[in-house]
Amino acid sequence: MTVSLLLLMMTLLNFTNDVWTLPAPGSVFMESVDMRHMLRWPPLQASCNTTLLYSVQYQGEFELEHQNGRWMEAPGCQRITLSHCDLTSDLGSDSDYNIRLRAHCGSQRSAWTKLRPPFNRRQTKLSVPKMTVMSAGDAIQVSFETLPLTSTVDVTVWKKGAKLQAVVYSMPAEEEVLHIAALQEGAVYCVTAQTVLNSGFRSNSTDTQCVSIIDPDAPAWKTPTTLTVTVIIMAGLLFVLFWSIVHCRPETCKTHFHKEPLPQSLRGNWDIQIPMSPQEKELCDQMVMEPNQTSSQTDAALITHQED
Repeated sequence: MTVSLLLLMMTLLNFTNDVWTLPAPGSVFMESVDMRHMLRWPPLQASCNTTLLYSVQYQGEFELEHQNGRWMEAPGCQRITLSHCDLTSDLGSDSDYNIRLRAHCGSQRSAWTKLRPPFNRRQTKLSVPKMTVMSAGDAIQVSFETLPLTSTVDVTVWKKGAKLQAVVYSMPAEEEVLHIAALQEGAVYCVTAQTVLNSGFRSNSTDTQCVSIIDPDAPAWKTPTTLTVTVIIMAGLLFVLFWSIVHCRPETCKTHFHKEPLPQSLRGNWDIQIPMSPQEKELCDQMVMEPNQTSSQTDAALITHQED
């Protein structure tokens, strides 16, 4: 009887040393963003001759109702050295989950520390989706990065200036890219989006992004990007040209801007010679007027001279 009692006391002492000599983790909290559930806790401040390890268990509605309250071990979070545990794949329903954590130091184990209150993945925080909008011919492509699991994205599209006629497209998260075709050429379309959970909870909307629809057969220089780059390059070349002319030294300018002599046909000092026919010498005869001659005699003499 005494021996049996002694053995029982030794067993109880060993059990106590095994379980309760290591303090339990002080606090446990859940960080859930975009349906990614991360259990976190501060590192345990306790002396341990080996590395401190941690184990996590969870208990959902199915375990409570159909498995007599069984606790399930999180597969990726058994005897780990990290101070966090990713439970995204383990918490697969919208029910409440009890979660608990304990520490290990060699053969010693701490008591369990439970997460309070129980966690439901509908409590996750939704961030604004990261959206990219591009035009492709008469269509636009709306793509997203890392959408939450089991969620959808509501994409709102409207022609600029006609937001009251906006159209909403619902896209499953696994598709990641939405293609909207047959849009009006030359028009500008604007897009916003928000993430929606099955519970109806919505994220904030993205900033509005607008793109122009350009004819795919149009010349490349008509695209806004190409046109902008062309204008910038031309402005830069003109600036360099004018700057070079203003700051150019005379001797340098003569080197770069060499003046070619004009051809002989364009010079201004022309030696123009116009041939002229020689003028015929005028023949004149001397006439002597006598005072006694009358006017009629004088006229007759002139006529006679002209006839000669």
